[in-house]
Formats: sequence, structure tokens, C-alpha cells
Amino acid sequence: MNRFLKIALIGVIICLFLGAGGAAGVYYWAAKDLPGFKKITDYNPPLVTTVYSANKEVLGYFSKERRFLVPLSRMAPVIKKAFLAAEDAEFYSHEGVDLWGIMRAAWKNFQAGEIVQGGSTITQQVIKSMLLSSERSYQRKLKEAILAYRLEKNLDKDEILTIYLNEIYLGAGAYGVEAAARMYFGKHAEALTLPEAALLAGLPKAPSAYNPLRHPEAARERQVYVLSRMLEQGWISQDEYEEAKAAELEYSSMADPSWKVGSYYLEEVRRWLIDRFGEETVYTGGLNVYTAVDLKHQRAAEQAVREGLRASSKRRGWKGPVRSVNATAVDDFLEQQELPEQEALRDGTWVQAVVTSVDKQAAAVRFGNHTGRVAVETMGWARTPNPEKAPEEVPQVKDARKVLETGDVVWTSVVEIPEGTQQPWSLALEQQPEVQGALVSLEPGTGFVKALVGGYSFDESQFNRATQAQRQPGSAFKPIVYSAALDSGLTPATVLLDAPIVYNDQSTNSTWKPENFEGVFYGPTLLRTALVKSRNLVTIRVAQKIGIDTIIQRAKTLGLKAEFPRDLSVSLGSAAVSPLNLCQAYTAFARKDGAYVEPRFVLRVEDAWGEELFVSEPVQNEAISPQTSYIIKHLLQQVVQSGTAWRVRALGRPVAGKTGTTNDQRDAWFMGFSPELLTGVYVGFDHLDPMGKYETGSRAASPIWLSYRQAVKGDVPVQDFPRPAGIVMARIDADTGKLAGPDTEQSYFLPFKSGTQPMEVSPPLKQDSPESGGSSGGETGGDDLLKEVF
Repeated sequence: MNRFLKIALIGVIICLFLGAGGAAGVYYWAAKDLPGFKKITDYNPPLVTTVYSANKEVLGYFSKERRFLVPLSRMAPVIKKAFLAAEDAEFYSHEGVDLWGIMRAAWKNFQAGEIVQGGSTITQQVIKSMLLSSERSYQRKLKEAILAYRLEKNLDKDEILTIYLNEIYLGAGAYGVEAAARMYFGKHAEALTLPEAALLAGLPKAPSAYNPLRHPEAARERQVYVLSRMLEQGWISQDEYEEAKAAELEYSSMADPSWKVGSYYLEEVRRWLIDRFGEETVYTGGLNVYTAVDLKHQRAAEQAVREGLRASSKRRGWKGPVRSVNATAVDDFLEQQELPEQEALRDGTWVQAVVTSVDKQAAAVRFGNHTGRVAVETMGWARTPNPEKAPEEVPQVKDARKVLETGDVVWTSVVEIPEGTQQPWSLALEQQPEVQGALVSLEPGTGFVKALVGGYSFDESQFNRATQAQRQPGSAFKPIVYSAALDSGLTPATVLLDAPIVYNDQSTNSTWKPENFEGVFYGPTLLRTALVKSRNLVTIRVAQKIGIDTIIQRAKTLGLKAEFPRDLSVSLGSAAVSPLNLCQAYTAFARKDGAYVEPRFVLRVEDAWGEELFVSEPVQNEAISPQTSYIIKHLLQQVVQSGTAWRVRALGRPVAGKTGTTNDQRDAWFMGFSPELLTGVYVGFDHLDPMGKYETGSRAASPIWLSYRQAVKGDVPVQDFPRPAGIVMARIDADTGKLAGPDTEQSYFLPFKSGTQPMEVSPPLKQDSPESGGSSGGETGGDDLLKEVF
């Protein structure tokens, strides 16, 4: 017997050794080539980069996966309980692998005849999703268990759960509970209710099958299962269970603002971020990007540009319908038509409509399930295009049959919605413009770019005309020329000749004969009047006097980046620049110190954990003296008061500005500013075609500027430009440039650098000589007519 016990004992020991050896062998077999934990312990999943406005509103997102990193402290407490109940109720008591849970799940599955519970712990699921493949094998399962045990020795439970709740895929492109809360309930994770959290906790098992937007009944069944598990664990009461079970869920997705308001601005930010941080970081790094954009300004700017370009398009006449359909295809067109939601159809909304009949007074149209009437009174602008004629030079259209035909598909805007469903809607004829434009608005003091528009529609063209287009600024360049003149010994009272010039270019053997826009010569003219009235010939004489190189150097000192031609045309704005770059140069005039400031879009960038990666600081560059800056802005205020920018007087506050128009009205500009806000507007075709007669900076660009500035008027304080030390004011005779005397008929109160003001008084008129009128100052005669036209 003793011998038998010894043999049995030896057998047991041998079996134990063999078992231990086998277990060790299995362990080493499964544990070979195990990955490290760095990917988990340094948790850095693909996250959404969020771009914020100056008011902390979301401008847009950049991402590859829809995931927002949030800590447990920013999740509703019921989320934690719901997911633990659904996936791993013993999470806080096991060490990574729950053997009893595996056996319990196997028994439940056996009883149900299908898989209703999984045996993997949350820790194992983290391992599986982040370190291992989805391969189904015993070796992978053993590796998962080994790694789960090890992970629990490296991270605490809350850290593992945080990773899980941010990593898990919950369907509809949402990764993590924050993204899912936004996708299904239109709220943040911290605001989820018990029934909402239970629904999300039921998704990991089969995100597509339980997607509540597509399979609400299946999602509901899974939600009830999660609630029952929470009740079993004692984490909710019977009353809470019943109430949550009976709750009606309302599904709504949080709106994604990306590429809606501020698309050109967002694209500019995106390009800057990629240049600085790289594309991978931008699309997966979960950056928080804080910009200078003010969405109220941005919306106003976009609206102003759209309306201004539409008005410009109408002044050129009717381009024709979008397309035409025959009578049999009308119903097909209406069935396929995509209309705004019914509640979005209001006064001013644009819709495409098909013409069903036309008479002299109106066109009958259909759109969607509605009928409409487009009165001829809304077609008065729809003349046959002729760039040689301005709208006021041709009669308005008074017969709708000359514009539209049956089957034409046209753009219309809602004028009035009828009370009865059977009544026709009142509509107005519209057309999408081909002409493009840009607007840049920034704070001269800080360089903050508050609004930027790069074209009529970002969806149709991503080319950003505010930053990428290089166009001739025309007369909008003249303040730069005149600032150089003031530093070269000239004053606002300097008298120069406004008379014909013929310039022979020896290098090209060509002759250049520049003219004033209105084709009139005014004789002796004050420097002040030459700038206010934008006299080309006087400007060229200024350039001859101070030198082309002086002008080019001044432009470069103001930060302009262009290929400057070394001829007199440079003084008339022949060097192409971007609107943003010209706005930068103008900040030297808007600021009191004469420095220019570099525009700033991105103010601060943080990583997903709140660590600061970038902080913008203002970059100011000395350019001109405060005195020169003040004199220029004083003269530019007079451009508004009595020059080509007269339209913007309607703003009703101190404003300085300058229009610009290039040959054949190919480019139209208006640069305007007050002490707190500088805004530049550009209008023109991408293909450099003429815009038509009188499509000048005054007519095409300044109304856009005014519309935008009126919309944000309440956000900009009323201020006048402060006068710096070293400036004296003197009343100057408009004809002689001397101090105004007792017989002076027209005079200007002008600023001078101390010591440069005239000392001689204008002599009295001789009794036997004809009186000198003010026409030489350019304030009467042809300019009054031009003022009405422009």
C-alpha cells in the first residue's frame, strides 16, 4: 500500500510538473512577440481637430475619425454604469481577466441558444482594439488575456475605462461616447440621461445592427437589456428602470458647421495648420485651434459679397436661363428638384423654377409642389448684355417675353408667400453671378482677421481671391505713392499740373498716354485734390518728381509683395497684389503710429490634453511716421466726404478710404477704415474680362463695404482718428495752395508736418481780372456728374 501511494504521489508530481511545464509552454507560446503598452499608456487616438471663432463658437472640424477626447469627469455618471452593466459588471474587482465571467457568459449563451453575453472584459476589449488583430484564434485569445493582466498593472481602472469609452466604435461614424452623444442626441456626453446612456451602452456588441437611426426597434431591445442589467446590479432602482424603459427618445444630430459659414476662412486656417504641424497631426491630433474670426462679422461679410456680386451681375444684363426643358420633362425636373426645407422657404430664399407660360406682364412658373408668378417689374434689369453701355444708358425691360420662354429653368427669389396653398407665390427673377469678389476685414491694432470672403461660393470654387488672387489695385495704390511724396518734401498744398502726358518707353519703343478716368484735365491742382479726386496725371507727375524707386521702396516698406514694374505705371497701381496683402499695407494708415501689422488668423493652438503648442503674438513693422500716416488718413477721409468714395458717407461716422479701378473696369477696389476696423473689398472676373461701363471701385466695391460695415456697426465704437504731435492745421486756398486770404472762394482745412505749412497768404483778387472759380480744384463741373454715375 505504501508502495502504491508512493507511486501515485510520484505520478501526481510528474503530472503537476508536466501540467506546469505545459502551461509554461503554452504561456511562452502565446506570449512570444507580444506588443508593448506604449500605444495605450501614451493614449493618443485619432481625434477631431476643432477650430473655434473668437467667441468660442465652432467654425469647423478636421478629422479622419469622428472622435472627441473627454475624461470621465466630463461624462454623465450614468454612462459609466451603463457600459459596465452591458460589458463588464465586475470591472473594478477583476485583474484584467474575469474567469467566472467567462463561465457565466458561456452558461447564459448555452441557455439562450445564441450569444447574448461576451466573456471579454473591458480591459481585454481595449487590448483587442488597440494592440491585437481581429483574428479569431486561441493564441490571440491567450495573448489578449496576458496583455490585459499586464495592462492592469500599468494603468489604474479609471484610466482604462476612460480609454475604452473614448475608443469604442458606436456606429454612424462615431468613435467614443462624446461623438456618439453628438451624433444620436445632439448633445455632449455630460448631458446624457439614463435612457440615452443605456442605448449607447448597447451599441458596442453590433453598432450597425443596433444603430437607432436605422434599426430603432433593435436598438430599443438592446437598451432594455442594458437597463435590466443595471437593475440586476442594483445601480438603478425599479422606479428608475421603469421610467427609463418608458421614456421616448428623441434623436437629433449636433449640427456640423464645417464648410458652411466662413468656408474660405476655415480653408486658410487648414492650410496654415498643415504647413506648421503636418497633415497627420491636423486630421488626427485633436487640436483645439482658436482663431480671430468673428462669426457675426463673417456672416455679414458673406452676405454683403453675395448681394454685391449679384447686383454687379444684373447691371451687365441677362445671361439667359440655367437650362431649358421640354414640356414632357417638366414633371421629371420637379420630381428631382432639391428644395430647401419648407420652413426655410421665406422672403429672399432662392429657388429654381421652370417657366410654364409667359405673357407681357409676367411668367408663370412651377417649383416643387408650388406655382409662382414672376412679374415683369422684377425683370427690368434683364437687358441684352452690352459692356459698352451702363444700365442707366438703356431702357428697362417692360415685356417678359423678351426675357423668358416656356421651358426655361431660372433662378428666382421669394418675394411673398401666399396664405392659401393653391395661390401662386410671388417671385423675382435672379441670376447667379460669374463675377467674383473678395473681402478682408481686420483690426489694425492687433492684426486679427475678423472676416474673410474669398469668392461668391466656396462650394463652386475653392480658389481664395482674398489671399491667392494677384490683381492690380489701380488707384487704391495711390495713398502709398502720396505717403512717399509727403516724405520727399511735398505737402497737401503742393500744386502740380493736371495736364496731358506722353511717355516714350525707349526699351519697348512704345508710347504711353495716360488719362484721368473722366478724360478731363484740370490744370494746376493741389496734391490734396489729386488724391481725393484720384487724378492719374497728377499722380504720374508726383512719381516723376520723387522717383519710381522711391515709390517701390515705400511699397516694400509697407509689406507689399509684388513684381513692381520700374516705370511710371507703378504709381497707378499696375503691380498686382492680393487683397489681404493690400489690407496689411493700409494698416499703416489706419494705425496712429504708422507701423503696419501682419494679419493674424490663428491665435492659439492646444493639443487634445490642453497643452499649448502655439501662441500668436502681434508682429508690427515700422513703416511711416505717425505724421505721414495722419495726413494720408485725413486726405482719405475727404475721399469719402467729397471724392469717389461718397457712397460710404451713409455709415455716418469717421471713415477714411480709397477706391481703385483698373483699365476697362477689369478690377474694382475699395479700401476703407476707421480706427478700430479696416476692410478691403475687391470685385472682378477671374479671367480678366472687363466688367462693363462704370463698374468702378465706387460702384462695384464700395457698396459691398458699406453693406458689411452697416451690419456690424454696433460692434465697432465710434472714434475719430487721433492727431499726433508734430501736426499743424492750416486753411489753404484751393487755387493757389497758399494760406486762405480774405478773397479766397474755396478753401480746405489741411494737416501739415510742423514747419512745412505754407506761410504766404493768397493775394486778393484784382478788381479788373475775372474771378477764379473752384473748377481748378476739381470740386464742380464734370465731377458732379461723375458722382451721380459712380
